Amino acid sequence: MIFTDTKESGLEALIVKWLVKHNGYEQGTNADYNREYAIDETRLFQFLNKTQPDAMERLDVFKTDIKKKQFLNRLQGEIAKRGIIDVLRNGIKVYPANLIMFYLTPTENNIKAKEMFEKNIFSVTRQLQYSMDATRLAIDICIFINGLPVITFELKNQLTKQNVDDAVEQYKKDRDARELLFQFKRCMVHFAVDDVRIKFCTKLAGKSSWFLPFDKGYHDGAGNPPNPDGIMTDYLWKDILKKVKLSHIIENYAQVVAEEDPETKKKTVKQIFPRYHQLDCVEKLLKDVQENGIGKKYLIQHSAGSGKSNSIAWLAHQLIGLEKDGRPMVDSVLVVTDRRILDKQIRDNIRQFMQVANTVTWAEHSGDLRTAIQDRKRIIITTVEKFPYVVPDIGASHKENKFAVIIDEAHSGQSGRNSAQMNLALSGLASEDNMDNEDKINAMMEGRKLLTNASYFAFTATPKNKTLETFGVPYQDGDNVKHRPFHVYTMKQAIQEGFILDVLKYYTPINSYYKLMKTVQDDPMFDKKRAQKKLRAFVESDSHTVAQKAEMMVAHFHEQVISKGKIGGQARAMVVTSSIPRCIEYYYAINKCLANRNSPYKTIIAFSGECKYEGQESLLTSAGLNGFPDAKIPKTLKTDPYRLLIVADMFQTGFDEPLLHTMYVDKPLYDIKAVQTLSRLNRCHPLKHDTFVLDFANKPAMIQEAFSRYYRTTLLSGETDPNKLYDLITTLEEYQVYSEDDIERLVDLYLNGADRDRLDPILDVCVAVYKDLETEDQIIFKSSAKSFCRTYGFLGAILPYGNAEWERLSIFLNLLIPKLPSPGDNDFSEGILDVIDLDSYRLEAQEAMSIKLEDEDVEVPPVPTGKGGHIVNPEMDLLSMILNDFNDMFGNVNWNDADNIRRQIFQIPAMVLKDDKYQNAMKNSDAQNARIESERALQQVIFDIMADNMELFKQFQDNPSFKKWLSDMVFNMTYDQVKGEAKKIVDYSDS
Repeated sequence: MIFTDTKESGLEALIVKWLVKHNGYEQGTNADYNREYAIDETRLFQFLNKTQPDAMERLDVFKTDIKKKQFLNRLQGEIAKRGIIDVLRNGIKVYPANLIMFYLTPTENNIKAKEMFEKNIFSVTRQLQYSMDATRLAIDICIFINGLPVITFELKNQLTKQNVDDAVEQYKKDRDARELLFQFKRCMVHFAVDDVRIKFCTKLAGKSSWFLPFDKGYHDGAGNPPNPDGIMTDYLWKDILKKVKLSHIIENYAQVVAEEDPETKKKTVKQIFPRYHQLDCVEKLLKDVQENGIGKKYLIQHSAGSGKSNSIAWLAHQLIGLEKDGRPMVDSVLVVTDRRILDKQIRDNIRQFMQVANTVTWAEHSGDLRTAIQDRKRIIITTVEKFPYVVPDIGASHKENKFAVIIDEAHSGQSGRNSAQMNLALSGLASEDNMDNEDKINAMMEGRKLLTNASYFAFTATPKNKTLETFGVPYQDGDNVKHRPFHVYTMKQAIQEGFILDVLKYYTPINSYYKLMKTVQDDPMFDKKRAQKKLRAFVESDSHTVAQKAEMMVAHFHEQVISKGKIGGQARAMVVTSSIPRCIEYYYAINKCLANRNSPYKTIIAFSGECKYEGQESLLTSAGLNGFPDAKIPKTLKTDPYRLLIVADMFQTGFDEPLLHTMYVDKPLYDIKAVQTLSRLNRCHPLKHDTFVLDFANKPAMIQEAFSRYYRTTLLSGETDPNKLYDLITTLEEYQVYSEDDIERLVDLYLNGADRDRLDPILDVCVAVYKDLETEDQIIFKSSAKSFCRTYGFLGAILPYGNAEWERLSIFLNLLIPKLPSPGDNDFSEGILDVIDLDSYRLEAQEAMSIKLEDEDVEVPPVPTGKGGHIVNPEMDLLSMILNDFNDMFGNVNWNDADNIRRQIFQIPAMVLKDDKYQNAMKNSDAQNARIESERALQQVIFDIMADNMELFKQFQDNPSFKKWLSDMVFNMTYDQVKGEAKKIVDYSDS
């Protein structure tokens, strides 16, 4: 009987059989392989003789062994120097001939190129004996193109209790990187494969070899989905290794790139191969553009750690290569970013990927951008802020051109006036001559819209509702039209695949407890809600509390980070503060703590602009405090003795430092800001296995909610209703602040470029009417005006039809709103900080927790259209009551003998319950009378235990908030017990 071969050799045979039978590969043997030069000599010369006989004749390779050896030495030297990818792409020069080593994939309708491509020889050899020594070591599979090795495989089989990690270990331990076949750049990639998972490596270096997943992903996480038609990993040989697909990867994705240190000028070289999601994303985008033409929008939700810069580079340089009917589909690709660091990063990446010189230009200044568009440069990298300055001068000559706009971090790079100006520029409408005002209004409406002569590719890890509605793919779900991303690589998958770390795994909330006291005899009244906010800000910004928090941070950094050798002893930390003054306060406080413990480490401070601190004459800057420019902060942080970076609204986005291990947060963070800030810790490093977050300002539930939105795919639950704009207009018109004539005259003057002094009289009359309104009406009018401008600014980009009335009103209101004074708002909490002081303060670190995120897609609601505001009436209360409430919320008792107190408090309810009068009141009277007897009995119990615990007695007598809490707790437990609704009393004294 013949059973299925379930051994490793069976998987090997299956792969080779498919490649030969279905993909058109030839099967090689060890006899064809020249171990000295690491080539399939048989097929190398077969290819060269068949495709370039004249060149081979001039070279006389086969005339003598010396000639052959000279040729092979030249070939080997070129591969060693340039790498296999470049040799395949560009061939080699061997005097007196230029040899083509690989015929590239043909363009549309190029018959000759197609014939030559088909002459390439793709081959596969099993159990390739690569070693020159006597042991005859063999690699499971090797792929050759025209006799040159491009891919090796190490196979494992889970049915024989080995998996992909065993294959990785075999590469690391048994495959010597000094062997010619495994030397850097000799092969394009090395695959470790089993029947479930795939990993790859582009540079074998023993134990330091870095293998990355090459999996499709499953349930938005790591791994591969079950395959109803075969083995889970067969996409590798059935799809990726098809001749055209593999050739496409060699020509457009695989690349050797050099990175130079700007200071030391030292170069490091690395070989890049696409991860599965990168290849899948770019290929699907290109296919969709090829099939549907220019004019669509695409949202790509790719997590941090997805290799977004490379994906953008691959997409940009292949978009300009797309052709239809022999003509380019895209005239220019604009890569738009809002971050200077990424601007340079993407620019360098694209330049290295491009094989054609002078294709890429960086528009550093507005003049550069203007020139690049006029000169029809193929790839232009810029920032969105530069567009408004070039719109008037670009000209309409490129109106017929086709553009591709790639936007990095779409939620911030494509909004408001800048994107409208960009659209106007690319549409050519901005500079047409002889336009009357109606034409200008129409042009402005068109400028708001996404262009029909451009395709948009928006990349972001954290898509907002506005971004989803603008760029997402619409789909019907019942009665709702929802939106989803075109392609997704989730935070979940990035974490599970090890490309980023889970920053919520070791999250420690820090609770602060404090008590405030009155400093005046009187008991004045204040607005309770505003007072509470001011009191919290007062406590948290007090120099004493900042000093305590700084001390906790410094102690934790030394004892939990440095002492434990995090990141091999190289770990850095970031302190996130809520304002520049608080940032400076922390800078001085942390430096003092470092000095007190004779620490060898130093801090760096980062904030923008200048700040006057505590009445000092000279203004402070972070550069002045540090002693070096802000531009050098990222570089300097990598060097000792600098270990702690203290920031105020800097380095909280776009700062990717793998050595950053710990974050101390003393700033409220919401939604995207929470994700972006904490994600500064998630970058991987070979020695980085965890991260720490100590949070002094946020609740774990809020952080969990923020991250959950972007852990898997983010969906939009519905579309914004444009009819809400009519509702806002109706509200605005009720107050008769302006008339149709006002709008008409002002907009006409504005569009005709009238002097400023002709606009103001119209606006000032409207302002005078506004000032006569009641305060409540002023609030409603101004908030409605702002809502209209904000909502129309967004909807104007996505609605299929323009509305001239809305456009005119938008122009009018945008000019009017800045002149409208804010409605009078009496602050009834004014002066509260003058009559209170801090009595006590302490910090308490809660137990470190791992915040778990819901494993499901999350829907976000559509963009709200806004509505009129209203007056919030103050809730007045006595200062003493405000302080009592505040201390109840944020203060607790710092017991000297906490364990004994806990034990005695646990015993009190049972002691009160024994009181006869209280028992009688519970049985025969109402709750109010029973409460009176309960408090009397509790008072007696406290007197009885006074001798045993004076501390408890003193708190009960002197601390009203503690007395109230204890009275409530005792009554709630004992009253329900007698009524037959007994609550279980749990003893936590030993927990």
